[in-house]
Amino acid sequence: MTAAMISPQTDPFRPFHRALIVDDHPLFCDALAITLKAVAGIGAVDTADRLESALHRLGLTPAPDVVVLDLDLPDVTGFDGLIRLRAVAGDIPVVVVSSMADDAVVSAVLAAGAAGFVPKHSRREVFRAAFESLSRGQVFVPEGYAPNTAQSSGKREDALHRLSLLTRQQARILQLICEGRLNKQIAFDLSIAETTVKAHVTAIMRKLGVQSRTQAVLIAKEASFSGILPDTDG
Repeated sequence: MTAAMISPQTDPFRPFHRALIVDDHPLFCDALAITLKAVAGIGAVDTADRLESALHRLGLTPAPDVVVLDLDLPDVTGFDGLIRLRAVAGDIPVVVVSSMADDAVVSAVLAAGAAGFVPKHSRREVFRAAFESLSRGQVFVPEGYAPNTAQSSGKREDALHRLSLLTRQQARILQLICEGRLNKQIAFDLSIAETTVKAHVTAIMRKLGVQSRTQAVLIAKEASFSGILPDTDG
């Protein structure tokens, strides 16, 4: 299996010395750590089995040079984990490694700001190609990937792009809004002033291009897996 490379990013070259793997399967983390050390020359690999653990690790030094993220984590829903991680990672590239490799998922991942996508059970050579591409500032996609140009896909990708503009705090507040929390409850949960919550909500609606909390929730729902993955029942 080979792969494709698309749209160069800003940095012409960036070496990777330290990686953070975010995945709740210890055996896969171990295997991927070995692979990254072998094919990408990464000397230090940290792991996190939850999104919150990963966000905490990103606040410590030394920071990782690259983050490898599984979409299916216990404490996230849909693409929420990627969106919140990107808000904290800054210019650290986030590459998604997932067993959900449908073209629609890959498109959504890229729209949310990922630096690339590698199917979870790819051969070592694919990971080598992926990290060579990332080091050159190129976005990596799997071989055979075909962007979905359907209207529903475009709408979803637009929603993901808007959500990727949120800061870490704004993404967290939007998540609580989706859970039905009022401003006063959000202020209590996050230990911040209610006026600060209101300011964040205003900023969230401006970035999402909506006029109400209900519309913001609808945008967030576009970032779920619902309607993206093929029906596997039966």
